[in-house]
Amino acid sequence: MSNDRLDAILAAAYECFTRHGVRRTTMDDIAATAGMSRPAVYQYVRNKDDAYRRLAERLFAESLAAARAAAADPATPPAVRVTAVLAAKLELTLKLHRDSRHAAELLDTSTKLTGDLVEAYTRELTDVVAGALADVAGSRARAVADVLVALTRGLEADLTDPDLPGQRLRDGVALVVAGLEKPGAPE
Repeated sequence: MSNDRLDAILAAAYECFTRHGVRRTTMDDIAATAGMSRPAVYQYVRNKDDAYRRLAERLFAESLAAARAAAADPATPPAVRVTAVLAAKLELTLKLHRDSRHAAELLDTSTKLTGDLVEAYTRELTDVVAGALADVAGSRARAVADVLVALTRGLEADLTDPDLPGQRLRDGVALVVAGLEKPGAPE
């Protein structure tokens, strides 16, 4: 099986889901958008839910790759690294809201179809944040990472001003990291 064809199907699925919503998208829509026959699409995905799940896996993997890349440079100050790591998560939701008036339905569907993927993604992202904080947070790195990931999820709840969550994320991370870097801060 061709990865190029699967890529085309998943790109078509994203386009259809964001244009029509999940409920109104059909396999015929995905096939037509991909420029393939419906039987050809079925060689790569079992059904619409499978296409959605595979698309979510891909989006989470891309976000985690961006997060890991952001965390990789130890010469970058911790607050900048952590902000970039969490911005990779925030960007997933912001992109969906920019691309679709069906964002709420897509996110609700995600909870039902990909809850296990969301949990794994959140766990791995939290590990990346904890790693980026290890030098300044010590044994508290995981707990602080949990708080910062929760902060990011909270910022995703109000996207009426698309620039505001990013600014609030930068401010929140800066405040937390500054508190960790303060001399004599409790371990």
